[in-house]
Amino acid sequence: MPALAGTDTALAPPAPEPSRAYVWLLLLLALILLGAGIGLRDPWPSDEPRFALAAKQMVESGDWLFPHRGHELYSDKPPMLFWLQAIAYKLCGEWRVAFLLPSLLAGLLTLVLIYDLGRRLWNRRAGLYAMTALLFAFQFLYQVKRAQIDPLAMAWLTLANWGLLRHFLLGPDWRAYWIGCLAAGLGVVTKGVGVLAFLLFAPYLFARLRDWPGVARTERSLWRWLAGALAFAAPVLAWAVPVVLAARAHDTPEYAAYVEDLFFHQTAGRYAHSWDHAQPFWYYVPVVLLSWFPLSVALVAAAPRWWRDVRAGEARVMLPLAWAALLLVFFSVPSGKRDVYLMPALPMTALALAPYLASLVGTDWLRRAAYALTLLFGLLLMGVGLWALTSHAGFAERLVRERHLEDLDWILWVMLIAMGSAFVLSALVCLPRRGVRALLGGLAGLWLIWSVWSYPLLNDSNSAAGVMRRARELAGADTTIGLVAWKEQNLLMAQGPVREFGFVTPWEEQYTQAVQWLTEQPAKRAVFILEAAMGDCVDRNKAQHVGRANRRDWWLFRADAVLPGCVPRIRPEDQNEAG
Repeated sequence: MPALAGTDTALAPPAPEPSRAYVWLLLLLALILLGAGIGLRDPWPSDEPRFALAAKQMVESGDWLFPHRGHELYSDKPPMLFWLQAIAYKLCGEWRVAFLLPSLLAGLLTLVLIYDLGRRLWNRRAGLYAMTALLFAFQFLYQVKRAQIDPLAMAWLTLANWGLLRHFLLGPDWRAYWIGCLAAGLGVVTKGVGVLAFLLFAPYLFARLRDWPGVARTERSLWRWLAGALAFAAPVLAWAVPVVLAARAHDTPEYAAYVEDLFFHQTAGRYAHSWDHAQPFWYYVPVVLLSWFPLSVALVAAAPRWWRDVRAGEARVMLPLAWAALLLVFFSVPSGKRDVYLMPALPMTALALAPYLASLVGTDWLRRAAYALTLLFGLLLMGVGLWALTSHAGFAERLVRERHLEDLDWILWVMLIAMGSAFVLSALVCLPRRGVRALLGGLAGLWLIWSVWSYPLLNDSNSAAGVMRRARELAGADTTIGLVAWKEQNLLMAQGPVREFGFVTPWEEQYTQAVQWLTEQPAKRAVFILEAAMGDCVDRNKAQHVGRANRRDWWLFRADAVLPGCVPRIRPEDQNEAG
């Protein structure tokens, strides 16, 4: 393919290609950064315990077709992540490891795909730079180190784009095209967004009609194009048809509601009538600038180069860039927005930057800016840590109280000092002429320290592990604990025999059912309850305060603490806020 029209290095002698050893070293670094901390913490709210609970109940019940949350059906998300977490548990036998493995593998797959596209479209150096830019982007590292659906959706969409781009720019390559269509179908079974991969047809057809160089002239073979549609539909139908048939076989309102909610309300209906996370139209502008840092620093410098090359008919840049822009517009239209919705656009943006990053990294202004940011981050983190450690700073005391870390607060502030020291040390080793390396080294140190230091430190506060362990100690080994106004992490991490009374059921009904259940065998039962759900119906002098987790207080009471005939009055906003 011809050199990019707008690159500053088009007339310069070509630099020698990096060896493949650099690729393996970068993948090893990615494995270390993304995998650090796995096994050191339990699932943290808000989404991780919900998904891990669904996977755990699949393993325990043997029902892999219908996810559950307690005894209720869970229809908010398709089951792909739950399946993968359950399979990971079957392979490793440890939930602390299994619940994070799908995200780790999704992140590594995305990095490999972006490298491969950069290598094929330009050269190995471009692929390495694109992979590095993606790896160190804040949103990528932060989300891939969490057990949410978005990293998996990003991976399937990137695989779909990988197949389509190989077919559109390096083809005809029908096998890659079919793989891409299949991946889009798997994306639908993951979150419903896999169909967005086909937005790539719009810039491809535009370039094809304008007769741009570098666009593959695919054969006019209708059956091959239709085979892509079949590849897309195959995983969707393989999942949806058994779900619908099994729901009809159950023939209950609960299963009918599950099908209705999952296939209509949570997909097209949710987009058309977005109700949560209302944000302005320009919401994603600061997301790109801040959440994609430090990749976002290169966006401003790359903009004029993109403009020149797209005007010159450079399809290798235009197709991934246009797809990312279309995704941005798609998610900007509805009022409901979240930063993770834009995450699949990040790999394609890194790919569109690939041919320019080598020359950008060599510019003096970027080196100096990166070096200054390295020192700034280091001194800021060290300063905040020292301030909190040696004084009674208000923000520090509030954080310690909210997280119930009174005995461990000094360790938290030492961690901040260690993070800042990583940046300062990286700056001292690299010096200004290697400012970009200094910044990446500091960021690597920050993520490693955060993963191995904060996970065990904050686990009891961020998860329900500590409070559920304490509840079992107070209740006794043989006592069945009833859960009222519970969160997914409570059921997930409960020890010993438990009973729940529904999740979406109003708290008043849960409380009433729990009290009736409690009085049937008062010597062998106790109720674990959120403080806000007790109202004035429990004598706190006879109840036991279990502890505080996730900024919520939890109590345990037996039959003697119940005030007869009392039903707690709970404000709807309290239950909505807790949910």
